[in-house]
Amino acid sequence: MLRLGCAKPGSWGSFWAILTLVGLATHAAQRADVSGEAAGTSVNHSQMLLQRLQELLRQGNASDVVLRVQAAGTDEVRVFHAHRLLLGLHSELFRELLSNQSEVMLVEPRDCAAIFDKFIRYLYCGELTVLLAQAIPLHRLATKYRVSSLQRGVADYMRGHLAGGAGPAVGWYHYALSTGDEALRQSCLQFLAWNLSAAAASAEWGSVSPELLAQLLPRSDLVLRDELELFQALEAWLSRARPSPDVAEGALRAIRYPMIPPAQLFQLQARSAALARHGRAVADLLLQAYQFHAASPLHFAKFFPVNGSAFLPRNYLAPAWGAPWVISNPARDDRSTSFQTQLGPSGHDLGRRVTWNVLFSPRWLPVGLRPVYADAAGTALPAARPEDGRPRLVVTPASSSGEAAGVSFQKTVLVGARLHGRLLVRHVYSFHRSSEEAGDFLAQADLQRRNSEYLVDNALHLHLIVKPVYHTLIRTPE
Repeated sequence: MLRLGCAKPGSWGSFWAILTLVGLATHAAQRADVSGEAAGTSVNHSQMLLQRLQELLRQGNASDVVLRVQAAGTDEVRVFHAHRLLLGLHSELFRELLSNQSEVMLVEPRDCAAIFDKFIRYLYCGELTVLLAQAIPLHRLATKYRVSSLQRGVADYMRGHLAGGAGPAVGWYHYALSTGDEALRQSCLQFLAWNLSAAAASAEWGSVSPELLAQLLPRSDLVLRDELELFQALEAWLSRARPSPDVAEGALRAIRYPMIPPAQLFQLQARSAALARHGRAVADLLLQAYQFHAASPLHFAKFFPVNGSAFLPRNYLAPAWGAPWVISNPARDDRSTSFQTQLGPSGHDLGRRVTWNVLFSPRWLPVGLRPVYADAAGTALPAARPEDGRPRLVVTPASSSGEAAGVSFQKTVLVGARLHGRLLVRHVYSFHRSSEEAGDFLAQADLQRRNSEYLVDNALHLHLIVKPVYHTLIRTPE
């Protein structure tokens, strides 16, 4: 049994005396002789007060309650001599528990019991240091004891570390789902969607629940090499999780088979254990995929609707769909590049390529902010400053051949950050011609700051993706 503190519980009178002395000392230290000055001088000794409160917890001086914290399933008990007033200031539950008793037994999960001292210290000092492995137990304690400030702080920490690629996104998703933390759940879901290749290759992939898989598979913003990679990740999950036939068949039907070239589809049908077991459930989708690849999109659209999700590419990283672009010193000046993509996913368009021209401007000025040198009365007006501009990206076809009947092209820009040896996606922007349509393209990016979260080795890492979006043709009566 681990015992923290050795002083015995004292009286309310002695406790109030200590707090009064600390308060008087702090107040006296903050007073200054202004000697006729118009304003006083502020002297801040808040850190001294925090140190006194820490000593109060550590030494148990004037404590009036005892918390006995037992790790569930063990005989280990940790004892904390604490102060009813300070616990109740932060926690409504502690206020209720300690209203008519001075000693309580609390049974907590092992991971929560192990960091209960850190949780109690927060109630005294309002600060703590969070480690990745402690995030869930701290959030669980904050939720149970209704310490809303700590609950928000740990949730913000978890969301921030997801963006940094350090957090266990799958485990945190399941925790957020169980506690009803919708903001954290959505953050985990977005991170997994934007970094699905990394997630599928990690040890966490085997612990993905059927519910989480059902949330991911329908999304069009999944970032991965191609649809074949998603099928292979799903097949690996099926072999580990061994879900019910209904779950397996529902997941297989979420694959966008028209996005997989016919040669790869043939190989899947011949070699895939998942299709050997559940092939009948997706036979109609495979047939539709072969039909899509055999005919031109225009001809196919005469007989089948093509505006469904099965014919919409996800954010594929393969060369047929786009290209990476690393811009060194992006704040320096305008840059341009060009790249080619396949006209569309249909096998009919396999040999047809479209060339795209790209212009990046770090300080583009909207029309409303461009300099006007004189008003109607002839008075000169100040020109806009360079810092008033904002980053802009324009993607246009090199020739009119980039336009095709029944199809438009959506441009998607991935902004990456290299973390722990991996290039992870931090932000995703979609538009049809210019990033102005996205509204917030790199709006918070300080491209002149070398340690900006948007830069890796003082370079902006982009991946440009062009997705053909098919439209159902309007049929006229004969």
